[in-house]
Amino acid sequence: MSPRALVTRGDGSLAVERREPLVAGPGELVVRPATVGLCGTDLELVDGTVDPAYVRYPLVIGHEWTGVVTSSGDSAFSVGERVVVEGIVPCRRCRHCVAGETNLCDTYSELGFTFDGAAADEVLVRADLAHVVEPQVTNDDAALVEPASVVYHGLSRVVARPGLSCLVVGDGTIGLLAAQLLRLWSPARVVVSGRRPEQAELVRRAGADELVETTPRAAFDLVVEAAGTPASAADALAAACRGGSVLLLGLPPHGSTTAVAVDDLVNGDLLIRASFGYTSSAWASVVALLNAGRLRPGVLVTHRFGFEDQAEALEVLRSAPAGAARGKVVLERS
Repeated sequence: MSPRALVTRGDGSLAVERREPLVAGPGELVVRPATVGLCGTDLELVDGTVDPAYVRYPLVIGHEWTGVVTSSGDSAFSVGERVVVEGIVPCRRCRHCVAGETNLCDTYSELGFTFDGAAADEVLVRADLAHVVEPQVTNDDAALVEPASVVYHGLSRVVARPGLSCLVVGDGTIGLLAAQLLRLWSPARVVVSGRRPEQAELVRRAGADELVETTPRAAFDLVVEAAGTPASAADALAAACRGGSVLLLGLPPHGSTTAVAVDDLVNGDLLIRASFGYTSSAWASVVALLNAGRLRPGVLVTHRFGFEDQAEALEVLRSAPAGAARGKVVLERS
């Protein structure tokens, strides 16, 4: 039977379609996805609200995932190896790629955005973007390499050092991963600011010290904005103490703005850093942390669905059941 794929045309629909079997060419792999994470960006892709410069329809969604090699072409990979694959597809030739800034490649391409993603029975990928995961790494852990790499890349670019007081604005997956990854830098404390008290247990699992519903002001050395709204960006800027740093990880809706008191930024001597995606180096670092047992993002998975239950999975993403915690939602291939 022909392979299945979850396809959207950006009109609010997501349907299972049958596709022709994929064939690995030179430098390519065919991989059978096992676990695929879903996030708010997938909802935006389905609804057609992503900046048109970053998406092409019709599209197979799925940019957070892990799977098993089924055809290795002429590569050094073996059939049966479990891999995670960088979603951002760099040219390796432009000035940014040569400098290691593969997230800023002059030609933007990404699995699940401009190329078909992994919510399918098989996916075709470039072999140079694949990384082997060790047997002790669970599929849940491996499927979260993509969002963990986004967070790791951002944190590696700000002043993260031992002893800092840290705040994460946002209690979704990116915020929870930020709380977990911040522990790598031995902070004095990590606080998560969120509006859902039912997330408290997930916040604890992530390694944060507490969940607060009101964002403190001028109280933290390092603030990570992970909610992706104009209001949360303003809250993050206001929460940094003098001499502090603010990392903007969340991606607000296309074209949204927020008012900023520029004199407060100057008087506060603040370092403000925005971060897009991840580099190949950040991805490799996260895989190394997983393989060494130093990072376990899979503890944040709370909801599992089969590919055929995609409508229910999207509904959980849109509105978690009242009073229930929601971490990562994943699809598991049957």
